[in-house]
Amino acid sequence: MRSLIDVWPEFAEGVDFYAVNIDPSDSFDKLEDFKLDQGYPWPLTHSDRDTLLRLNVIRQSTKIAFDSDGVIVYRERMGGGDTETWRDLFRELSEEG
Repeated sequence: MRSLIDVWPEFAEGVDFYAVNIDPSDSFDKLEDFKLDQGYPWPLTHSDRDTLLRLNVIRQSTKIAFDSDGVIVYRERMGGGDTETWRDLFRELSEEG
């Protein structure tokens, strides 16, 4: 997520980004504390189990990008996505929107 922290602010006006917690037992206060501890500039939210299953999110740190039509254009698991990958993806998404 470090590379995301470095890259996303350049595209914050043109690309919506949300970190989605996969543990429904976590409170919003716990999420906010985690966000502050990690220095995340984007919003954090919860998802329901059905949505996670439909998107095949079975582990922490799955990254998914949707285009403006709701089509998945990027998917990566733990550790994937370097600075250039994110910059290219966000550039593509911001030009589309």
